[in-house]
Amino acid sequence: MGILSGEPKEEPLHAGEVYHLWTHLLETKTLLVTLQVLKSHTGDEDLKTFIDEFTQDCIQEEEEQVEELLKENGLRLPPAPPDRPKVNLEDIPAGARFNDPEVAALIGKELIAGKMICSYVSSIAIREDVGKMFNEYYTNRVEQQDKLLKMNKEKGWLIPPPLNTKN
Repeated sequence: MGILSGEPKEEPLHAGEVYHLWTHLLETKTLLVTLQVLKSHTGDEDLKTFIDEFTQDCIQEEEEQVEELLKENGLRLPPAPPDRPKVNLEDIPAGARFNDPEVAALIGKELIAGKMICSYVSSIAIREDVGKMFNEYYTNRVEQQDKLLKMNKEKGWLIPPPLNTKN
């Protein structure tokens, strides 16, 4: 049997997998802090709930899984930025504050970027467990993006491109 046949967890990670796992963990840790800041700017309770669910169900779970995989393979972990303090919305000056539609749009951009990187990493992975892990992350982001789109429509925050209404 060759080095790449058998149990995936016994196979070595290739350089691309190591790089993207490490980078994904660094970006995940940074996104967690970004979400803390965005939540402080949020006044809408539904959007706050969405941020909490996205953080817990998606981002924190990814952070834990990737961190564990890197540790199992003897790799150094990236640094984590410090947590941000909770701030009352009223304490943020009006000119410095993101409004709720802007917060939703910024999170939407993060979801799109995350889907792209998850798709890429799953396609370059030769360890089945790594590919499967990033396919699951992609699927989680699709579900979160669907929730965010529905919220954007319900709240009137969606700014659609010109619509073709002619038949």
